[in-house]
Amino acid sequence: MNSKKKAKLDWPVFLISGGFLILFIILSFISNDMVGNTISTLFDLSADLFGAYWQVLLLLNFLIGLGLAFSKYGRVRLGNQDKPKYSFFGWVSMILVTLLASGGVFWAASEPMEHFMSTPPLFGGGEFNNIPAAFAQSFMHWGFTAWAILGTLATIVMMYVHYNKKLPLRPRGLLYPIFGEKIYHKSVIGSAADIFSIIATVAGTLGPLGFLGLQISYGLNHLFDVPNTLTVSIIVVLVLVTIAAISAATGVDRGIYILSNYNVYFTIFLAAVILIIGPTMFIIDAFVGGTGFHLQHFFEMSLYRGDESWLGWWTIFFWGWFIGYAPMLIVFISRISRGRTIRELIIAVSVVAPLVNNFWFSVVGGTGVFYETQNPGSVSGALSEGGMPAAVMAITDQLPAGTLMGLGFLLVSIIFVATTTDTMAYTVAATLTGNDHPKKWLRVFWAFIFGLTTVMILTIGEDSISSIQNSIVITAVPVSLLLLPPLWNAPRIAKKMAIEQGLMWQREMRKKVDK
Repeated sequence: MNSKKKAKLDWPVFLISGGFLILFIILSFISNDMVGNTISTLFDLSADLFGAYWQVLLLLNFLIGLGLAFSKYGRVRLGNQDKPKYSFFGWVSMILVTLLASGGVFWAASEPMEHFMSTPPLFGGGEFNNIPAAFAQSFMHWGFTAWAILGTLATIVMMYVHYNKKLPLRPRGLLYPIFGEKIYHKSVIGSAADIFSIIATVAGTLGPLGFLGLQISYGLNHLFDVPNTLTVSIIVVLVLVTIAAISAATGVDRGIYILSNYNVYFTIFLAAVILIIGPTMFIIDAFVGGTGFHLQHFFEMSLYRGDESWLGWWTIFFWGWFIGYAPMLIVFISRISRGRTIRELIIAVSVVAPLVNNFWFSVVGGTGVFYETQNPGSVSGALSEGGMPAAVMAITDQLPAGTLMGLGFLLVSIIFVATTTDTMAYTVAATLTGNDHPKKWLRVFWAFIFGLTTVMILTIGEDSISSIQNSIVITAVPVSLLLLPPLWNAPRIAKKMAIEQGLMWQREMRKKVDK
């Protein structure tokens, strides 16, 4: 088991994880109420018991990673390769679109508006009274700590285990520094780590797929009077997973890489158009002012524990979502980051990506908040009555060429979510086989499993959004334990690689020469 080339499909993990999800689909079909109630109960328990731990975990992960990036170990090159395969733009594009997904449009439009309509409790609560706080809270949820948990310290551990130790590319690799190679040999703990990671990834992918199914249905109804029904939402989801399956089947170097690049180019174009025809100075002020407010209150916001109900709906939900996603994104980022240094990895994932993300939130959400201040109720009314899917269309209605802008947002949403789904299908397949090039049928199978599970949750009805959010948080509980050891193992491994690459020796020699 010492070679990644010998890794084959892990049938126990495949059957248990796939079987669990198929069972979930069947139970949802038999009794939506029972599934919905069970999810709700487990969500409350998870948020109460693990919320504070997750907040501390994400903060420490970010701070330790930043310290490592600017330390003497920042020059360590990862992946046992001298040069990166992908351009910096292409590399960051793949990272960006994978997490942004529904956040790229769905949350970017609604979250700043939600916090503007109802000020977060940390900043006193109240209605329509704190624009900087609204953006700062959104930036915190989609910012530095959120991105850092998805691929910094744990990626360093994973890349060392896979590319240096030649062991299979699986989430259980994060436990290798503790258990050694036995974690790969019929290990119950190892199998459990992979199974929970796969289930959590499916739950995390349900969010973008489910949210977008509802959003596009609403958008088609708003723009073209297509009936806004559950059937239309289901058709949208199935079309999305078909696109994702095709992309996943073509692999990282073709489908995922090309789709990511085009999506980022199109998103940049859309943002530029809105900056020109929209409230330019308000958007810039929202980004600069919100960032300043965020940095000023960074630790308070990260560790706020005052209003448990609010935390469960916002911060803890997001942290659960990102934690659940993390193992598969770590596998994916490990796959595309060979040849990058520790400094490049950490700065790209936990600084560059969040700043780009937050500027996009300022463009979309800032436009909505601006028009709301000019014409009260123009966006908040739609958001209150039609929910989050209505927010995007309400914002585009305020812009010149509103129909074209609405179509642009729907298109970028589709590509965002298709890219996320194909990436997740690829990484689940990679986890099951333990190598970089899993079989096509396996990638396609998981893309459709994502779609079918999403369809079942959508059939729960009016509470489908709540059920999706709750299921995401529940599955993050076991995964969050997997992400704890890299806090101390990543620095240890960085030091070991620095010695292996001769960086420590070079540093000591320079000191002697300087003397």
